[in-house]
Amino acid sequence: MASHKERFADKMEFPPAIEQPNVYPLSWHSNTRKLQEVWEASQRETWDPEKLPWDTLDVDSYSWEERESMAYWWTLLSVFDASAPPVFAEALIKTYEVHEEDPVRKCFFSVTRDEQNHEIMCGLAITKLLGHPDPLTYEPKTDLGRRLQKNAKWLYFNGSRYWAGYKQAVPRYSLAVLFSSFLMGEIAAATIFKQMYDNSREAVFKEGFKHIGRDEGRHMAICMAVMERDYPRLAEENKAIVTKQIRAGYLFLSAVLFEPPMDFWDLPADFIDTQREAEEVSRGAGFGIPTYEMKLENWKNAMLNMKAVLDRYGIAFPAIPEVGITGQEISDVDMDDIIPVF
Repeated sequence: MASHKERFADKMEFPPAIEQPNVYPLSWHSNTRKLQEVWEASQRETWDPEKLPWDTLDVDSYSWEERESMAYWWTLLSVFDASAPPVFAEALIKTYEVHEEDPVRKCFFSVTRDEQNHEIMCGLAITKLLGHPDPLTYEPKTDLGRRLQKNAKWLYFNGSRYWAGYKQAVPRYSLAVLFSSFLMGEIAAATIFKQMYDNSREAVFKEGFKHIGRDEGRHMAICMAVMERDYPRLAEENKAIVTKQIRAGYLFLSAVLFEPPMDFWDLPADFIDTQREAEEVSRGAGFGIPTYEMKLENWKNAMLNMKAVLDRYGIAFPAIPEVGITGQEISDVDMDDIIPVF
């Protein structure tokens, strides 16, 4: 038997106020021109990963060690970039629930769509290189491949912990805090994809990196526009949360942009040695993974750029001793605090 629902239309001329947060009522206010421009750019710059020149990729020209090593890098990327569609879909829903202006909602839709392309790119690269559609049920052909598969299983396990925490975090934080976390990933992503483009020789990978890097640049512009709009009036308690998020973001994103901090990521002792071995094999095959020294310099520059942004708004920057940056000490970060994306 259907439960009784109270009727309002029989008692009043207009309905009662809608309980919030809720996607209703809808409106289409537009106040930030820069965000509208970014949305229009996203419409012009759409691309389809399935239409890249995959026919130029001759996987048989590589050894199985090379194929498994390159596929591992795409698997590592997938923990971050290929998990981003649901991450940004959650954030997109929040922009509706808090009744953000129309260009913000459009921009977050565009980011979700872009990240779907990045996920497709990861899947295509892995499938082509391994001849199998996922890295965990694939049968490795080499000893290195077997060790890399173990790495991949641990990466996905850690990623699952992040996702559980993220779903709880999004309702707790304001969009101003979320945008600072998103910017963290975008600043660093723009650099790494430019380097992968410059240093990789396969045409299809270069083309993919070019598009992904352009997408990440737009995402960074979105975050900057919203921060410029909101940060001059950011509450002091939110400033403290942003500081903690930057430290959390460093720890989380280091797994793809540098090397995972072993006291934060739950990984086996041989994880980094195995990954370094695969990166060296990949570079020898013409796949342009940055060296340890390049990663260190990239991360340091990304952190300094982020610090310059936060300094404008009087937000303390955390100490990042791993790359030689001093600041406020943050010591109590766990997976439940993580909201940055890549």
